[in-house]
Amino acid sequence: MKKVITVLVVALVTVFTANAQDTMMKGDKMMKSATKTIALEQTTGEFTQKQITVSEGTYVFEIANNNVGHNVGFVLVKKGEDVSNPENHIQTAYVTEQVATGEKQTSKATTLAKGEYVYFCPLNPTSTDNTLTVQ
Repeated sequence: MKKVITVLVVALVTVFTANAQDTMMKGDKMMKSATKTIALEQTTGEFTQKQITVSEGTYVFEIANNNVGHNVGFVLVKKGEDVSNPENHIQTAYVTEQVATGEKQTSKATTLAKGEYVYFCPLNPTSTDNTLTVQ
């Protein structure tokens, strides 16, 4: 009788563990599919996209360095805040490493609420009036 109970317990634990892992994997896929990419390109001294409009959601920024001649980066700040103060930077929007000439890098997933944001590159001194509008 003890063997039967042990086998039933092991079987139930196995079923619950497999079901939990399947649910977690489906959740990861849903999160990835809900994340969109905003691709931006930098040339010497500027972004080629000056204004972007998107809907609320979660985004990854993909930054391309188009022959700038040195590494570039990316900074996103809520419009109206002091861009020179790193505390105002949305740090998840930073690229995960500096972008070398001819390369691309991405940021972490960043959730954007309605409003206006400005973006710039401190390594490739770009204008701080590039605008991202979230509707």
